[in-house]
Amino acid sequence: MDSEAKRTSGQPAMAILYEDNHLLGIEKPVNVPTQEDASGDPDLLNLLKADIKERYGKPGNVYLGLVHRLDRPVGGAMIFAKTSKAASRLAETVRSRRFSKTYVAVVHGTPPQPQGRLTDTLLKDERTNTVSVVPAGTPGAKEARLDYRVLGSSAAERLSLVQVELHTGRPHQIRVQMNRIGCPLYGDQKYGVAKNKPGQQIALWSLYVGFPHPVTKEPVDLVSLPPHAYPWELWEDGMYTQLAALLQAGENGMEI
Repeated sequence: MDSEAKRTSGQPAMAILYEDNHLLGIEKPVNVPTQEDASGDPDLLNLLKADIKERYGKPGNVYLGLVHRLDRPVGGAMIFAKTSKAASRLAETVRSRRFSKTYVAVVHGTPPQPQGRLTDTLLKDERTNTVSVVPAGTPGAKEARLDYRVLGSSAAERLSLVQVELHTGRPHQIRVQMNRIGCPLYGDQKYGVAKNKPGQQIALWSLYVGFPHPVTKEPVDLVSLPPHAYPWELWEDGMYTQLAALLQAGENGMEI
């Protein structure tokens, strides 16, 4: 993100990727919860409400609708609705699968195929906030589907860079499904504890979010590139910018 780009007020300041009267697109910082949780730490939703209130001098309560979520340790592109009408229309866009979400992740090892589709049945344990793969038909479990493509591998580091397209939005979905094929995410302390060390930052990033504008119907494209830090820097920046350009052109490079 350009250092001169518009940013939110307050701390942490966040890059604004898109904004009009209906929508606010931002680059989520890592380790900030999307919404209020048991930790009591400042959450993204309330931080952004306070930002809108300050930047626009709005009195009273500020409306901001949560359209999708990112796990606390994950950063990147996110969109919020500034009106209830926009929130309702975006929710329908998500339901009708016209809302595209593309992630990049660094995983241990190399997936068994250069690209593929993973379909699993996932069950969340609310008590432990963990998700497991279970047999189809398990009460309370939901189907999870994603497509992945290997973008590059580092033999020296035994790490691979993968592109992930979500078809469902289950909790911890990418982390659980990639671990299931023997490729846990770098830095994932929950599902890759055997491969990762305490203190490592999970390498999962929301690179692209695309959808038709809820009012104008024009395409909206949000792009957020991973930070210049290990392990992302094992691959050239051009890898991420080229993928983002492909996605903005309506292509994802996958043939599943």
